[in-house]
Amino acid sequence: MGAGAAVTVRLDTDASTGVAVVTLDRPDRLNAIDLATRDELRSVWRALRFDAAVRAIVLTGAGDRAFCTGIDRSTEVPQPDSPYMTDDPLLRAGPKSNDLWKPVIAAVTGMACGGAFYLLGEAEFVVADPGATFFDPHTTYGMVSAYESMLMAARMPYGEVARMALLGTAERIGAARAHQIGLVSEVTPPGGALAAAVRSATVVAGYPTVAVQGTVRALWAARETALAAGFAQAPHLIALGNLPAREQSALFGARGTEFEVR
Repeated sequence: MGAGAAVTVRLDTDASTGVAVVTLDRPDRLNAIDLATRDELRSVWRALRFDAAVRAIVLTGAGDRAFCTGIDRSTEVPQPDSPYMTDDPLLRAGPKSNDLWKPVIAAVTGMACGGAFYLLGEAEFVVADPGATFFDPHTTYGMVSAYESMLMAARMPYGEVARMALLGTAERIGAARAHQIGLVSEVTPPGGALAAAVRSATVVAGYPTVAVQGTVRALWAARETALAAGFAQAPHLIALGNLPAREQSALFGARGTEFEVR
């Protein structure tokens, strides 16, 4: 990060508990991720691999409007001039894709949508405020929901993932429904998601480190074979199914504000 650049990912570590809190800190942009924020996230995950004092991690977003709303729509992502080398800007934004095998608990307040699922999909479990909502806007804007839906399919029943992906911005999953279908493990009292996640992380951080990390690695091993096979298809599906960027932008600009929460 260059001199004078804004810090958009905060890292707060409590040495007495062994818990670190990673906060997406762009509340004015609904914690959307631009390339600088993506790079900061990657640096934080990589640094936490070497910090032996940190034994469990909580991931959250600043403010009460959103956990994360995915890629910042104003971000320009440079791409090679080839359909065989398309770069996904958020594919390496999560802890597992940066080889971090310490447990990560996500604390969600407000919206979590689209590219946020790269992060939620690589967390061990999710704690949510009662006002949290989850949705996937890709199809609304003429985009294929590939990596995000694949990650969520490892966390939710197929029909729920399909409904969320296909209905786009017309419907959001509320915290109570997210708890019913297994996306969320706990719904807290209002304003309590971060504290609840920290409490759970503190318990986990108190257990023998090698056993905890081995368990995280074992759990991920049960998922990664299927994800690897799906991810191998994703670039081709995206290249075939995405509308041109100009048409996506037109759909985004014409989006409505009506939606249902279930």
